[in-house]
Amino acid sequence: MSGSNEQWRVHVDPTRCIGSGICAGTAPKHFVLVDGLARPLAERVAPDDALVDAADSCPMEAVIVSEADGLRRIAPEP
Repeated sequence: MSGSNEQWRVHVDPTRCIGSGICAGTAPKHFVLVDGLARPLAERVAPDDALVDAADSCPMEAVIVSEADGLRRIAPEP
C-alpha cells in the first residue's frame, strides 16, 4: 500500500493547553485559538511537517500528532 494515502490524527489536550498560540503560529493551516485554547481545524489531515514542528514547539506538549489508523505517535517524540 502506498504511503501517499497516509493520514495523521491531530489532537490538542485541553487539560494541558495554556493557549500560548505557538501551534497556531507554526501551523496556521491546522490550528486556531478558541476561548484561549488551541484547537485543530481538522482531526484527520494529510502529513505535514508543520504539524511536527507545532507539536515539538508546544511548551506543554499538549499537541499530539499520531498515525490516524495506527497507534504510532509521530510528535512529540514519547
